[in-house]
Amino acid sequence: MSTPVHHEFSNIGYARHGRNFAGFPDKSQRFRKQIGPRQAVRFDLSSGDLLSVSPHDDARPVYVLVLDDKGRANAGLLGLGAITQLETASFDSAELKGWFAAQGGSADAALSVVQIPTDELLALSARASCHVWVINPMTAEELVRDAAPGAAEITHKPANLTQSLLLPPPLGEVRDEFTVSRGTARAYEVQPGEIVQIIDVEGQQCSDFMALRSDGLDRGEELMIDSTATRSMVRGAYPTPGLFDKFFDRDMRPMMNVVQDTCGRHDTFGLACTARGYEERGFPGHVNCSDNISGALSPLGANRRAAWPAINFFWNTWIDPTHHALMSEESYSRPGDYVALQAMDRLVCVSTACPDDIDPINGWNPTDVHVRIYKPDAPIRRAVAYREKEDAPMSISQESAFHPCTSKLTSHFASARDLWAPVSFPSVGTIGEYWACRERVTLQDMSGLRKYDIVGPDAEKLLQKALTRDVSRLAVWRGTYALMCDDAGAVIDDGTLFRLAPQLFRWCCGTEESARVLSELAQAEGLQVRVHGMGSALPNLALQGPNSRDVLQKIVFTQPQVPALEHVKWFGVTVARLNDREGVPFMLSRSGYTGELGYELFCTQDDAPALWDALMAAGEEFGIEPMGSAALEMLRIEAGLAAAGAEFAPGVDAYEAGLGFAVDLKKPDFVGRAALERNARDPRKVLKGLSFESDDVPAHGAHVFAGERAIGVITSATRSPIMDKTMALARLAVEHAENSTVLEVGQMDGRMKRLTATVCDTPFYDPKRERARA
Repeated sequence: MSTPVHHEFSNIGYARHGRNFAGFPDKSQRFRKQIGPRQAVRFDLSSGDLLSVSPHDDARPVYVLVLDDKGRANAGLLGLGAITQLETASFDSAELKGWFAAQGGSADAALSVVQIPTDELLALSARASCHVWVINPMTAEELVRDAAPGAAEITHKPANLTQSLLLPPPLGEVRDEFTVSRGTARAYEVQPGEIVQIIDVEGQQCSDFMALRSDGLDRGEELMIDSTATRSMVRGAYPTPGLFDKFFDRDMRPMMNVVQDTCGRHDTFGLACTARGYEERGFPGHVNCSDNISGALSPLGANRRAAWPAINFFWNTWIDPTHHALMSEESYSRPGDYVALQAMDRLVCVSTACPDDIDPINGWNPTDVHVRIYKPDAPIRRAVAYREKEDAPMSISQESAFHPCTSKLTSHFASARDLWAPVSFPSVGTIGEYWACRERVTLQDMSGLRKYDIVGPDAEKLLQKALTRDVSRLAVWRGTYALMCDDAGAVIDDGTLFRLAPQLFRWCCGTEESARVLSELAQAEGLQVRVHGMGSALPNLALQGPNSRDVLQKIVFTQPQVPALEHVKWFGVTVARLNDREGVPFMLSRSGYTGELGYELFCTQDDAPALWDALMAAGEEFGIEPMGSAALEMLRIEAGLAAAGAEFAPGVDAYEAGLGFAVDLKKPDFVGRAALERNARDPRKVLKGLSFESDDVPAHGAHVFAGERAIGVITSATRSPIMDKTMALARLAVEHAENSTVLEVGQMDGRMKRLTATVCDTPFYDPKRERARA
């Protein structure tokens, strides 16, 4: 009889930090932040910590507000003097004011700060614990009218790099916290309203979790989270922050709701690992989570089990769509990733640090899990993680600057990059919002749009090289829709380019990759140009619909040196103020994503609520309604407008995405030109419309068939209210793309059900864009 093997988790060959995980940022990145225009960022320093300012050729000086633990200004704690005054109106100060209020004080209109240059490396050492706000000021008028300054880069280097510093900052007031050592489990009790934060300390570490109702245990009944009920109620594999955010018991009663989730990939299909599972693979005696859970819960009244159901946080699993097998791979969680859940009843919880070292579950190397329990009144907002690139530092989704206005009208929000954006407004409804845009006027928060200022003597030369349009023909106060492609002609990003001055352009686009491509191209070409990210400094609204100009005529004031509202034609732009020369400044462009007459307005964060309220008030007589992303999706499909991840994606060139109209092959040179010229002569696939006989709406990615052969794919589809039928955009082989060709779209594995559709041109509605040009 063999002797049981008790694993001691040897790390030979599996040292986590010796492995090259592309998606794992270096620890130092967690302490590095960029301070964009009008932004204020807080750093909490301990004695001996260093705060360094990296040199930046084009960043303006920043200002530092140093406060002691009682909130009193004391620049000497960083060894600074030469105090000056900074008006809170010169930056987006809402967060700073909120912090002061949370400390029981208030921020003065003018702050005692120290100016810090950014043209050379500067390191400041904290002489005692302090709170430091780094501020990058810029007036609202400068931000709207002029080029934004470069972002200042600040690095916080702790004097003692302990595990507690490597953990994410606390979300609120902590009642209790503890570490669950690898290969162990710990039970704990929580009260209604308390929030449990489960943290993956080193990344790629599974943590099994279960919660039971305390009153049930008191009666000898085990009422726990039921994964099947939960999946049915949330319509997904696991809850996420938003409307479908709760874990349920077998009676479909909510137990916990997910407040924040920075990983977004977990498992609710399997059990916690068991002794039998290891035994049948040749590892008898291997420590396992089910036994650990039994050991932790037994003293609290739960019966021991050979196999415990559990929510397996950070375990990367999925169902194979073809064979329906349960698949698993290494976790997506990075160091410091976490899930925060709020108890909705008195609960007994248990968390493990999974011991599996023979599968990819824990990156082949089990590590620790950390748990924090926050008091019920902790002001923790719902959020998910956002990373502009796989190895970029994590940021938590924020509320838009217009949230104080939109949150009064709806609770249905979805993440749009790093912001929460309204999906629909219940008082109107998606269909009502759609018809309001078609017939009257709507207002929509579009702040997830990325904005970059490209400025310098070679700004035009850079954009002429990077974009598919002829930028040299773009006049000041004019804009154009353009594409950015790679060498193979595939679309990297699309957006609208505005020329605000001879050497100043504003690029409003979809992703941060635009900025990386522009910066790399400028460096490779040796161009004198700067690419400045606006970050969250320039939130924007879309005012769309046939009455949109009527609304603006009531509130827009322009100076004589810029185009007046009546002179802003399609894709024109100007700088305006609200009501009069002293009003809120904003950039106004005649553009949009609906196919209707419409405008977009860009302002500062602090001015956002005032601009929203003014537009809603002015639009009341014209039947204005707020609009969300669901109605916009219907409108843009009807208008035949492309979307990232749908019509264009990696490997899809501009012509295949239906965007050939934005490619100017008369230009002598731009990135991707050779490939696009070749593909234009001999296309293999084209984007066309499909008109359906039934009201079924096919899903993105559904195959389009000619007989038994798949000859295309659905990129976007909707049921069009104005056309009274289902319409879809589809990428089709050119051999089957002639108008009036009858094809079928596959449902139920593409074979069991077919939807008959006829090929047609796009846009489906208003093909000559007469409404947008009105």
